[in-house]
Amino acid sequence: MSPPPPIRRRGVMLVLSSPSGAGKTTLSRLLLEREAGRLEMSVSVTTRARRPSEMDGRDYHFIDLARFDQMVQRGELLEWAEVFGNRYGTPRDAVEGALTAERDVLFDIDWQGTQQLARSARRDLVSVFILPPSYEELRRRLTTRAQDSAEVIDGRMAKAADEMSHYDEYDYIVVNKDVQESVDQVHAILKAERSRRERLVTVPAFVAALKG
Repeated sequence: MSPPPPIRRRGVMLVLSSPSGAGKTTLSRLLLEREAGRLEMSVSVTTRARRPSEMDGRDYHFIDLARFDQMVQRGELLEWAEVFGNRYGTPRDAVEGALTAERDVLFDIDWQGTQQLARSARRDLVSVFILPPSYEELRRRLTTRAQDSAEVIDGRMAKAADEMSHYDEYDYIVVNKDVQESVDQVHAILKAERSRRERLVTVPAFVAALKG
Protein backbone atom coordinates (compact mmCIF):
# COMPACT_ATOMS: atom_id res chain seq x y z
CA MET A 1 0.00 0.00 0.00
CA SER A 2 1.34 3.44 -0.93
CA PRO A 3 1.95 5.96 1.87
CA PRO A 4 -0.77 8.56 2.45
CA PRO A 5 -0.28 11.96 0.81
CA PRO A 6 1.23 14.70 2.98
CA ILE A 7 -1.25 16.81 4.88
CA ARG A 8 -1.48 20.34 3.59
CA ARG A 9 -2.88 23.10 5.73
CA ARG A 10 -4.21 26.60 5.29
CA GLY A 11 -2.22 29.34 7.00
CA VAL A 12 -3.27 31.29 10.08
CA MET A 13 -4.03 35.01 10.33
CA LEU A 14 -2.59 35.78 13.78
CA VAL A 15 -3.58 39.13 15.30
CA LEU A 16 -1.76 40.65 18.26
CA SER A 17 -3.41 43.67 19.84
CA SER A 18 -2.61 45.56 23.03
CA PRO A 19 -2.63 49.01 24.59
CA SER A 20 0.53 51.03 24.03
CA GLY A 21 3.26 49.85 26.41
CA ALA A 22 1.97 46.30 26.93
CA GLY A 23 4.76 44.78 24.82
CA LYS A 24 3.05 43.82 21.57
CA THR A 25 5.86 45.10 19.33
CA THR A 26 8.54 43.17 21.23
CA LEU A 27 6.49 39.98 21.23
CA SER A 28 5.85 40.32 17.49
CA ARG A 29 9.56 40.72 16.77
CA LEU A 30 10.53 37.70 18.87
CA LEU A 31 7.82 35.55 17.32
CA LEU A 32 8.90 36.49 13.79
CA GLU A 33 12.49 35.54 14.69
CA ARG A 34 11.38 32.13 15.97
CA GLU A 35 9.20 31.44 12.96
CA ALA A 36 11.40 32.84 10.19
CA GLY A 37 10.20 31.46 6.85
CA ARG A 38 6.85 30.30 8.20
CA LEU A 39 5.43 33.50 9.70
CA GLU A 40 5.46 36.87 7.95
CA MET A 41 4.33 40.33 8.92
CA SER A 42 1.35 41.73 7.06
CA VAL A 43 2.45 44.70 4.95
CA SER A 44 -0.23 47.37 4.76
CA VAL A 45 -0.96 49.84 2.00
CA THR A 46 -0.95 53.47 3.08
CA THR A 47 -1.54 56.90 1.59
CA ARG A 48 0.96 58.65 3.85
CA ALA A 49 4.34 59.79 2.56
CA ARG A 50 7.29 57.42 2.83
CA ARG A 51 9.84 58.32 5.48
CA PRO A 52 13.56 58.29 4.56
CA SER A 53 14.23 55.12 6.57
CA GLU A 54 11.31 53.20 5.03
CA MET A 55 11.32 50.90 2.04
CA ASP A 56 8.33 50.46 -0.24
CA GLY A 57 7.10 46.86 -0.04
CA ARG A 58 8.92 46.15 3.20
CA ASP A 59 7.46 48.66 5.67
CA TYR A 60 4.37 49.62 3.67
CA HIS A 61 3.08 49.70 0.13
CA PHE A 62 2.87 53.43 -0.52
CA ILE A 63 -0.01 54.38 -2.82
CA ASP A 64 -2.04 57.50 -3.60
CA LEU A 65 -5.56 58.22 -2.38
CA ALA A 66 -7.18 57.42 -5.73
CA ARG A 67 -5.64 53.94 -5.77
CA PHE A 68 -6.63 53.39 -2.13
CA ASP A 69 -10.25 54.35 -2.84
CA GLN A 70 -10.24 52.00 -5.83
CA MET A 71 -9.05 49.12 -3.63
CA VAL A 72 -11.81 49.82 -1.10
CA GLN A 73 -14.49 49.92 -3.80
CA ARG A 74 -13.28 46.67 -5.36
CA GLY A 75 -13.18 44.85 -2.01
CA GLU A 76 -9.41 44.40 -2.24
CA LEU A 77 -8.79 45.27 1.42
CA LEU A 78 -9.55 42.98 4.34
CA GLU A 79 -9.65 45.98 6.67
CA TRP A 80 -8.80 49.66 6.54
CA ALA A 81 -8.82 52.77 8.71
CA GLU A 82 -7.98 56.46 8.60
CA VAL A 83 -5.45 57.67 11.18
CA PHE A 84 -4.45 61.34 11.43
CA GLY A 85 -5.62 62.02 7.89
CA ASN A 86 -3.80 59.06 6.33
CA ARG A 87 -5.35 55.75 5.31
CA TYR A 88 -4.02 52.28 6.04
CA GLY A 89 -5.33 48.93 4.86
CA THR A 90 -4.56 45.21 4.51
CA PRO A 91 -4.42 43.91 0.90
CA ARG A 92 -6.55 40.80 0.50
CA ASP A 93 -4.58 39.11 -2.31
CA ALA A 94 -1.22 39.11 -0.49
CA VAL A 95 -2.73 37.56 2.63
CA GLU A 96 -4.72 34.99 0.65
CA GLY A 97 -1.59 34.00 -1.28
CA ALA A 98 0.34 33.42 1.95
CA LEU A 99 -2.44 31.39 3.56
CA THR A 100 -2.83 29.19 0.47
CA ALA A 101 0.94 28.56 0.50
CA GLU A 102 0.79 27.35 4.15
CA ARG A 103 2.42 30.49 5.51
CA ASP A 104 1.04 32.33 8.52
CA VAL A 105 0.53 36.09 8.61
CA LEU A 106 1.02 38.28 11.69
CA PHE A 107 -1.08 41.42 12.17
CA ASP A 108 -0.25 44.30 14.50
CA ILE A 109 -3.62 46.09 14.57
CA ASP A 110 -6.08 47.52 17.08
CA TRP A 111 -9.47 46.19 18.15
CA GLN A 112 -11.29 48.05 15.38
CA GLY A 113 -9.11 46.49 12.69
CA THR A 114 -9.56 43.12 14.34
CA GLN A 115 -13.34 43.53 14.18
CA GLN A 116 -13.10 44.20 10.45
CA LEU A 117 -10.92 41.12 9.91
CA ALA A 118 -13.41 39.05 11.88
CA ARG A 119 -16.16 40.14 9.50
CA SER A 120 -14.13 39.50 6.35
CA ALA A 121 -12.10 36.37 7.25
CA ARG A 122 -13.28 34.88 10.56
CA ARG A 123 -12.37 31.27 9.77
CA ASP A 124 -8.73 32.19 9.16
CA LEU A 125 -8.42 34.55 12.13
CA VAL A 126 -6.82 33.87 15.52
CA SER A 127 -6.78 36.89 17.80
CA VAL A 128 -4.66 37.46 20.91
CA PHE A 129 -4.97 40.43 23.25
CA ILE A 130 -1.87 41.34 25.25
CA LEU A 131 -2.50 42.82 28.71
CA PRO A 132 -0.01 44.43 31.11
CA PRO A 133 0.33 42.79 34.55
CA SER A 134 -0.96 45.92 36.30
CA TYR A 135 -2.00 49.53 35.80
CA GLU A 136 1.12 50.68 37.62
CA GLU A 137 3.41 48.56 35.44
CA LEU A 138 1.84 49.92 32.26
CA ARG A 139 2.43 53.50 33.42
CA ARG A 140 6.00 52.61 34.42
CA ARG A 141 6.73 51.17 30.98
CA LEU A 142 5.33 54.23 29.23
CA THR A 143 7.29 56.53 31.54
CA THR A 144 10.63 54.72 31.19
CA ARG A 145 10.50 55.13 27.42
CA ALA A 146 11.45 58.77 28.13
CA GLN A 147 9.80 59.77 24.87
CA ASP A 148 6.57 61.43 25.99
CA SER A 149 5.48 64.19 28.34
CA ALA A 150 3.39 63.46 31.43
CA GLU A 151 0.38 64.85 29.60
CA VAL A 152 0.89 62.50 26.66
CA ILE A 153 1.35 59.55 29.03
CA ASP A 154 -1.92 60.42 30.77
CA GLY A 155 -3.60 60.41 27.35
CA ARG A 156 -2.11 57.03 26.49
CA MET A 157 -3.30 55.62 29.82
CA ALA A 158 -6.82 56.85 29.16
CA LYS A 159 -6.77 55.34 25.68
CA ALA A 160 -5.40 52.08 27.13
CA ALA A 161 -8.40 51.80 29.43
CA ASP A 162 -10.73 52.03 26.42
CA GLU A 163 -8.70 49.52 24.39
CA MET A 164 -8.60 47.01 27.25
CA SER A 165 -12.40 47.10 27.51
CA HIS A 166 -12.48 45.13 24.23
CA TYR A 167 -10.53 42.15 25.61
CA ASP A 168 -13.61 39.92 25.40
CA GLU A 169 -13.69 40.20 21.61
CA TYR A 170 -10.46 38.19 21.34
CA ASP A 171 -9.86 34.44 21.25
CA TYR A 172 -6.93 34.43 23.69
CA ILE A 173 -5.55 36.62 26.47
CA VAL A 174 -1.86 36.82 27.39
CA VAL A 175 -0.75 38.83 30.44
CA ASN A 176 2.74 40.06 29.59
CA LYS A 177 4.51 39.88 32.92
CA ASP A 178 7.63 38.21 31.50
CA VAL A 179 8.53 38.66 27.84
CA GLN A 180 9.98 35.19 27.24
CA GLU A 181 7.07 33.48 28.96
CA SER A 182 4.61 35.57 26.97
CA VAL A 183 6.21 34.83 23.61
CA ASP A 184 6.17 31.14 24.57
CA GLN A 185 2.43 31.42 25.18
CA VAL A 186 1.76 33.15 21.86
CA HIS A 187 3.96 30.64 20.06
CA ALA A 188 2.04 27.76 21.66
CA ILE A 189 -1.24 29.31 20.49
CA LEU A 190 0.07 29.56 16.93
CA LYS A 191 1.34 25.97 16.89
CA ALA A 192 -1.95 24.64 18.26
CA GLU A 193 -4.01 26.61 15.75
CA ARG A 194 -1.96 25.17 12.89
CA SER A 195 -3.35 21.75 13.81
CA ARG A 196 -6.98 22.82 13.98
CA ARG A 197 -8.96 20.29 11.94
CA GLU A 198 -10.63 22.77 9.60
CA ARG A 199 -7.24 24.19 8.57
CA LEU A 200 -5.93 20.77 7.49
CA VAL A 201 -7.42 20.95 4.01
CA THR A 202 -6.16 17.56 2.77
CA VAL A 203 -6.76 15.51 5.91
CA PRO A 204 -9.81 13.69 4.37
CA ALA A 205 -7.55 12.24 1.63
CA PHE A 206 -4.90 11.40 4.25
CA VAL A 207 -7.42 9.50 6.40
CA ALA A 208 -8.89 7.77 3.37
CA ALA A 209 -5.44 6.51 2.40
CA LEU A 210 -4.83 5.27 5.95
CA LYS A 211 -8.08 3.30 5.85
CA GLY A 212 -7.03 1.64 2.59
